[in-house]
Amino acid sequence: MLKYESIKELTDAADNARVKISSLVLEDQARSMEISEEELYARMTDSFRVMKEAVVFGMKKDQKSMSGLTGGEAYLVNEYSKKNNGGICGSFMSGAIARSLAVAGCNASMGRIVAAPTAGSCGILPGCLISLMEEKGLDEKDVIMSMFTAGAFGMVIANKASIAGAEGGCQAECGSASAMAAAAMTELMGGAPDQAADACAIALSSQMGLVCDPVAGLVEIPCIKRNASGVMIAFSSAEIALAGVGSKIPCDECIDAMREVGNALPGSLKETAGGGLATTPTGQMLKKKVFGEK
Repeated sequence: MLKYESIKELTDAADNARVKISSLVLEDQARSMEISEEELYARMTDSFRVMKEAVVFGMKKDQKSMSGLTGGEAYLVNEYSKKNNGGICGSFMSGAIARSLAVAGCNASMGRIVAAPTAGSCGILPGCLISLMEEKGLDEKDVIMSMFTAGAFGMVIANKASIAGAEGGCQAECGSASAMAAAAMTELMGGAPDQAADACAIALSSQMGLVCDPVAGLVEIPCIKRNASGVMIAFSSAEIALAGVGSKIPCDECIDAMREVGNALPGSLKETAGGGLATTPTGQMLKKKVFGEK
């Protein structure tokens, strides 16, 4: 049985078995849960279906959050891209940005999402994987399998550090989601286990210290847009790793560093809305708009 205590454990086990991390994890988790691999794969397929439905829900022109503070961002980005030949980033990346915003917007509207690993970072993994599948013509079965790799990396991060903004800041949420997505995409595009680890490390180091400062205490501002940033970091991290550029700091040490930084962050920057953007004049004005003067 895998312990999910280090990324090195995962990469070494996959190398020794001469299999992908996803195959290793599917077998291990099925055994641990005492169900068949087919049943576990079916459950992951259902999760991927929810992700796709969340993209459709959040891409609507009239999508609005329960608070009224956000809504329609994905639609606007998608329309801009179509009207401007892909915009600055090109149609592929603009599409990925729009999908990540759509899923995060779906969450803010109380729609159904997959917390991957959290609700606040729910747009990053689907924004990456669905875009690769639809824009690059990848087989859905391979994409779903890559989610087992993402899950395994997320389990290690959760065990060694944290995936909760209230404990480690947004680096623990969007940072972890980006790292999970980067690892999954690296494997999906033919990368070796150690390259997936490098992609994870690069993504984590790129968001080290990111604070959690939700305006009005809601998972909307700046959370939704940070999902788009997380997608871009995940893609760049995977691309760098696939090119053979490794992380100078091993992945497990990056996770340890993230834990250390998270512990050092003051409570005001850990989902309490007590600092950062939440306490700016506009942030306070928006809070009063939603909850009133008191």
